[in-house]
Amino acid sequence: MIAFILRKLATLAPTFLGITLIAFALIHAIPGDPVEVMVGEHMLDPVAHQEALHRLGLDLPLPVQYGHYLLQLLHGNLGDSLATHEPIWNDFLARFPATIELSLVAIVLAVLVGIPMGVIAAIKRGSLVDRAAMGLALTGYSMPIFWWGLMLIKVFSVQLGWTPVSGRIGIEFDIDPHTGFMLIDVLMAPDKGAFCSAVLHLVLPGIVLATVPMAVIARMTRSSMLEVLREDYIRAARARGLSPFRVVIVHGLRNALLPVITVIGLQTGSLLAGAVLTETVFAWPGIGKWLVDAILNRDYPVAQAGILIVATVIVAVNFLVDVLYGVVNPRLRGGAA
Repeated sequence: MIAFILRKLATLAPTFLGITLIAFALIHAIPGDPVEVMVGEHMLDPVAHQEALHRLGLDLPLPVQYGHYLLQLLHGNLGDSLATHEPIWNDFLARFPATIELSLVAIVLAVLVGIPMGVIAAIKRGSLVDRAAMGLALTGYSMPIFWWGLMLIKVFSVQLGWTPVSGRIGIEFDIDPHTGFMLIDVLMAPDKGAFCSAVLHLVLPGIVLATVPMAVIARMTRSSMLEVLREDYIRAARARGLSPFRVVIVHGLRNALLPVITVIGLQTGSLLAGAVLTETVFAWPGIGKWLVDAILNRDYPVAQAGILIVATVIVAVNFLVDVLYGVVNPRLRGGAA
C-alpha cells in the first residue's frame, strides 16, 4: 500500500509544474496592460507607465518572470495583488469559505437526487420512468451552466419573486463573518430571519452547481445497479423471499456504491471549476468570481494563484480518491495505475 501511495505522489510534482506553466502562459497571453487597467489608459504618461511596469517586474522577459514566480511558490508566497496590493493568500482565505459552502450544498443535493434517480431508473429499466430519468440526466449534463442559471433567475427571481437574484444574504442583515460560512454565522446572529435569507440565497446557485454532478451520479448509479442486479446473489436473495426493498437497497445498492463513491469524489473536486461560472452569474463572493475579476482586471498574480489553487484542490481530491480506491480494491495496488 505504501508503494502504491508513493507511485501516486511521484506523479504530483510534474503535474503541479505543468499547471504553473500553463497558468502563467495563458494569463500572459491575455491581451491588455495591467497598469492601464489599474489607472486608466489616458491617465498615465509613458515614463510613469514604464516605471510602473519596472516596479511590478512586468518589463522582464517572460522566462525570467516565470522563474521568479516559481521561486515565490517554493517559499510559500503567492504574491500580492496588483489591484489591492494585499497578500493573495489573505484574499483567498476570505473567499474560500463561500465557495466551500456552495460546493457542499451542491454535492449534497446532487447525491440526494442523483442516487435515488439512478436506482429507480435501474429498477424500471426500459420503462418510461427509466427513459425520462436518463433523459433528464443527459439534459442536465449537456446544459450550459451560465444559461441554466440565467433561466432560473428569470423564472424564480424575476417573474415569481421566490428567491433573491444574487449575493449570500439580504442587504438588510449585517452579519459578522466569524467562520466565513454564512449558514453558521447567521445562527450566531440575533436576527433569526437572517438564516432564511441565507438559505434562499443558496437555493438557485446550489441547484445550478449541482446539475452536472447530479446527472453524472445518476447515470453511474444506474449503470452500476444494472450490473449488480444481474448477479447470482441477487437472484438468490429474491428466491429466499426477501422483500424488494431489502434486495435492492441492502444487497444491491450497497455493492453498487463503490464506483458511485469514486464518481462523487471526482465530482466534488470538479465543482470548483463549475463554481467559476455559477459564482459569476449569481455574484457569489467566492474564489470563482474572484478569479474571473482578476482575469478581467489583468491582475496576473491573483489569476495565476487562483488557477493554481483550484487545480491543486482538484488534484488533491483525485489523489485521495485514488488512494481510497486502492484501499477498497487491493488489486489496483500491484499496477502502476
